Amino acid sequence: MPDLHDKYRSILQQYWGYEDFRGIQREIIESISQGKDTLGLMPTGGGKSITFQVPALSMPGVCLVITPLIALMKDQVQRLRELGIRAAAIHSAMPHQEILSILETCIFGGYKLLYVSPERLSSEIFIKKLSHMKVSFITVDEAHCICQWGYDFRPSYLQIAEVRKIKPDAPILALTATATPKVVEDIQQKLLFTERNVFQMSFMRPNISYQVRKVEEQTTALLRLLESTSGSTIIYTRNRQRCKDLAELLSSHGMESTFYHAMLSDTVKDDRQHQWQKDEIRIMLATNAFGMGIDKPDVRLVIHVDLPDSLEEYFQEAGRAGRDGEPSQAIILMDGKEIQSAQRRLTNSFPPKEFICEIYEKICFFLQMAIGDGYKVTREFNLEMFSRTFRYYPQRVQSALEMLDKAGYIEYTDAEEGESRLKIIATRDELYRVTDKEQEAIANALLRNYCGIFVNYVYLDEDLLCKKTGLSKDALYTELIEMKKRRIVDFIPKKKIPLITFTQKRVEKEYIKIPHEVYEQRYEAYKERLSAIIEYCIQDDKCRSRIMLEYFGETIKTNCGICDVCTQQSEFHITASEKEEIRSILLEKMSNGPVTADKLILKGIDERKLRQVIDEMRGKEEIVYFGNKIGVSSQ
Repeated sequence: MPDLHDKYRSILQQYWGYEDFRGIQREIIESISQGKDTLGLMPTGGGKSITFQVPALSMPGVCLVITPLIALMKDQVQRLRELGIRAAAIHSAMPHQEILSILETCIFGGYKLLYVSPERLSSEIFIKKLSHMKVSFITVDEAHCICQWGYDFRPSYLQIAEVRKIKPDAPILALTATATPKVVEDIQQKLLFTERNVFQMSFMRPNISYQVRKVEEQTTALLRLLESTSGSTIIYTRNRQRCKDLAELLSSHGMESTFYHAMLSDTVKDDRQHQWQKDEIRIMLATNAFGMGIDKPDVRLVIHVDLPDSLEEYFQEAGRAGRDGEPSQAIILMDGKEIQSAQRRLTNSFPPKEFICEIYEKICFFLQMAIGDGYKVTREFNLEMFSRTFRYYPQRVQSALEMLDKAGYIEYTDAEEGESRLKIIATRDELYRVTDKEQEAIANALLRNYCGIFVNYVYLDEDLLCKKTGLSKDALYTELIEMKKRRIVDFIPKKKIPLITFTQKRVEKEYIKIPHEVYEQRYEAYKERLSAIIEYCIQDDKCRSRIMLEYFGETIKTNCGICDVCTQQSEFHITASEKEEIRSILLEKMSNGPVTADKLILKGIDERKLRQVIDEMRGKEEIVYFGNKIGVSSQ
């Protein structure tokens, strides 16, 4: 009989084609397989998914995977199915009957991995069905979300401890890429670990040059930086409109760019991500909605034009550079406004308690919720309309909603794309008189795949309908709209729907209590995190990699040697003859006209020396930029 080591490696080779595990993957797999509660700290790109997918296939029962991002769970389930692995996901956007069917299948052993959003854990039907399942172990992805005063806290994660009580024999595998020593201890406590058990990869990324560049004017500096570099790039900003504006600006300068934020439709987001991953577009402008689950190893450059809220957030986003191990850069561009802007976020994220109570009262009025009513009632909530009606800044309203959520008065779900729904309103005879070829194919597909469609609305699986009818998604949508106009169906397309669920009956605003751990404790923690990222940016005498590693509780004895601080501190000499030699080579490269920056990279010549000569030549106006190319000024 083969030992466990061979068993796991055999699964890895069979399904993923890798020869062996890397980093601490094997240690984590063996720990959870022995029934031990396990916490794995693995930086972005460390291969977290392998640590639960491999043991899930080797153990009897279903592995419950709790993850907060619906898009990520859909993507992972699709990839697993393509590998021939039985996996499914349940989340809030799915119809009740489909959720019920998946849970029943799990009870009968039909799936090896079940992905579930943390909000689903408290539903009565999930708890009831879970009690009948054989669960191999429970994986908690983004485990730092359980820490109330930590980065990216989500109240729904606190429900995981209740799930443990239902399945006391199922060990916990907690995974995160961002946790300070304090958060590491809190995760284990909140998840009721039987004993401390932590495996940690080094957070050191030796191929990434972390840099903070202080510039006079950010947009001009951004253009110059992109013109002088090459390779796949992500630019992070905190503002959706700025994403769009910068993408249009870069495109106008001949750089292939697009933008990505949470308010775009799933179809648009998927198309843009696909274009970027296939290198049809070089530069992705994005908010922090972009990044989770992205598997693009050759990102050469990650730029931040706004400060993140914390070193945890920055480390995760910057870590999307250079996952192939090749030299890459993570750069924060600062022109002096970013620190003040970041400090304003602290005030906006924690409005006065009186304001929070006022927002609660106005929301109840806006949604026509009477005192004593509302328990478990869910309503659509238009944040922009609400803010205009009562003349509030949307950002402060958003913060108040999140505070009310964490205090337990509501559950606020930011805009997610709900599933499209449809009911046939024509009679069967009228339906069969449809003469349009495409609409006839749609009608037949609807009748064959959906029960009760004449009586109730059904949630549409558009991919299924496209497959059955041979239509594209755009063509399907056009035909369904036309069928709606002809009173054949009532079709409700996908749309962004922020939702508010009242988790208790409406109370008078003077009875609202915002607990100390929700407000004051989180305020101090946020302030501390913000101070850490600001200090990282303003200091200029300590290796940036060492600063981040120490923040995460890791100590190294040597500097990275490649961040902006290290390169400035290192001895650097260039002789006059070297300068002239490099200058001559550069002029020769540009003798036939302007060239892109990557054509000026010279093998065997120190990049710092090359950069200094180019900067001096630009300063003397010997060479200038022509769009996204650089050439001799007289050309």
